[in-house]
Formats: sequence, C-alpha cells, structure tokens
Amino acid sequence: MNYLKYTQYIYLVFAVYFIYDGITTYMEGKENPLMQFFIAGMAIFMFFFRRKFAKKMSDRNPKS
Repeated sequence: MNYLKYTQYIYLVFAVYFIYDGITTYMEGKENPLMQFFIAGMAIFMFFFRRKFAKKMSDRNPKS
C-alpha cells in the first residue's frame, strides 16, 4: 500500500486543473463555472481525506 502516499496528489492536480478551467470559463463569459469550482472543492476534500486515511494506515502498519 505504498502507492497511497502518492495517489493523493493526483487530487491536487485535478483541483488545480478545474480551478484553472473555472477561471477561464468565467473570464470568457461562456457559461456558469460553478460545476468546475464544485469539482475542484471535492478534489481538495478528497486530498485531505486520502491523506488522513494514508496516515491512519501507516500508523496501523508500521512496516510500510
């Protein structure tokens, strides 16, 4: 389960992408960017959730 240390950062990459996409959509005035910001918020939440879960697993199993 060593991969859990690194997969949590994928959520940050998605959050940055959706924040960028939401800002560019807002600046162009095409449509409402609330869905992009919502997905970015969920990705940030998932980052912290996965980080807490990985810490809990590493505390439970000190070998990895």
